[in-house]
Amino acid sequence: MSYPMRLAKYLSHCGVCSRRQASRLIDTARVTVNGRLANHIDHINLTDCIMVDGEPVAPPQARRLFVYHKPVGIDCKVNPDDPASIYHVLPESCRVYPIGRLDKDSRGLLLLTNDGALCQQLIHPDHHQEKEYEVQVDKPLDPDFCLKMAAGVPVKGQITLPCTVEQIAHDRFKIVLRQGLNRQIRRMAHYCGYRVIDLYRVRIANLALTQLDVNSTEVKEISAELIQLT
Repeated sequence: MSYPMRLAKYLSHCGVCSRRQASRLIDTARVTVNGRLANHIDHINLTDCIMVDGEPVAPPQARRLFVYHKPVGIDCKVNPDDPASIYHVLPESCRVYPIGRLDKDSRGLLLLTNDGALCQQLIHPDHHQEKEYEVQVDKPLDPDFCLKMAAGVPVKGQITLPCTVEQIAHDRFKIVLRQGLNRQIRRMAHYCGYRVIDLYRVRIANLALTQLDVNSTEVKEISAELIQLT
């Protein structure tokens, strides 16, 4: 880790939040540097005193990576006041945050880390890391469904990137995405006339649930060296 470091990047490395969320904290005057309000061009050294909402930010910890088999009903927003928040299952020994969220009605593989750089590599659209899902919809798939989904459909004012889609049952398909728009699969299926009733993420990059031996009751630490990015 090299210093001085941009403030948003520093907050991300400290495990406070993602860089994007750090920018929002700075915009809303919730961050101070050495007693003054922070700004986006601040560069941080280890001797600087950084505070968020009046609480000091601890220096960066060693990089750690956790996996979680998220069940339906858990919200990925880290909110201690919400009984359904993932906050209540996180390890106490390390401040981590999710890498790419699953919505409350979805389940499957979730990665959590205190490493902002790893988070950026996995979720930033420029890196195009694969995420694989198995999806059940509310009625049998028609013959053109997979072709239409794979070619790209309109979602939130843009056409989704080409992806891999394969039918695996009369009402189920597998999809591999390299982008992560908000509720993307649900919106894609809705455009094609279907409602998603089960969305299950089974793989992120080279890490698959089948190889990780993790269930929905635990957050398990793994070696950060296991993940291989393209």
